[in-house]
Amino acid sequence: MKPPLTESIDIQGHRGARGLLPENTIPAFIRALELGVTTLEMDTVINAEGHVVVSHEPWMSALICSHPDGRPVQKQEERSLNIYRMDDSEMAGFDCGSRQHPDFPEQQTIAVPKPLLADLFSAVERFETSKTGAPVRFNIEIKSRPEWDEIYHPDVSRFALLLYQVVNQFGLVERTSIQSFDPRALEAVHQIDPDIETVWLISNRDGLTKNLARLSFSPTIYSPDYRLVDQALVDRLRALGIRLIPWTVNRPKDMMKLAGLGVEGLITDYPDVAIDVLRSME
Repeated sequence: MKPPLTESIDIQGHRGARGLLPENTIPAFIRALELGVTTLEMDTVINAEGHVVVSHEPWMSALICSHPDGRPVQKQEERSLNIYRMDDSEMAGFDCGSRQHPDFPEQQTIAVPKPLLADLFSAVERFETSKTGAPVRFNIEIKSRPEWDEIYHPDVSRFALLLYQVVNQFGLVERTSIQSFDPRALEAVHQIDPDIETVWLISNRDGLTKNLARLSFSPTIYSPDYRLVDQALVDRLRALGIRLIPWTVNRPKDMMKLAGLGVEGLITDYPDVAIDVLRSME
């Protein structure tokens, strides 16, 4: 007898639960835990103190962030608000949750800063201590690009090491996968620890063979844009022993289709919807 879909499919809360609370913030991650996700998905950058920060951009986004005095960050200035040049206290002064995200009208706004990864881990640890159930997993992206080296982040080898050290400090290596669109970052992670799970993020249409050839090893998980997934891809990855977890799946009909194809997980801004959809298919 097959296990229920809500147990066999890894439900990953994208940037916590971006459709419900401000992205990549502790309240969003706690809400995802309350809903029952199996994995918290997030993005990381590095600040001037070498601390790992949970943030999609390595700067303060004009879309969601405000200055310490309440002024909205303007598009023309956002890249000058470089987190890699900010210390903890300067970074903490920015509010990245009070402004309504235009793409998520149901999102509850709340004044909140970008958290350090260590602070997020501590918050999750406190939550799990007060609850029963399986410990949540973490899917953590290294936000790096060659043109950003030493401008918006350190060398990718140092970036990967700084991230790995925080994960290891909290004893979370076996509960963590590290993802990236940057093959250099995944190579660096694999060099540090060949046993930690790695996730190859894909947005191009080059195909599985070309994309896998860009890495010197096989990733644990292949994670493409959900629109790139078909039955042939599911079958080929299964034959290779590589799990398939597409991003970012927000519509119920797409969730149903992908679950029917046999993906191993779904990354979604609406984990509440995903859980309801999978339950309806059981």
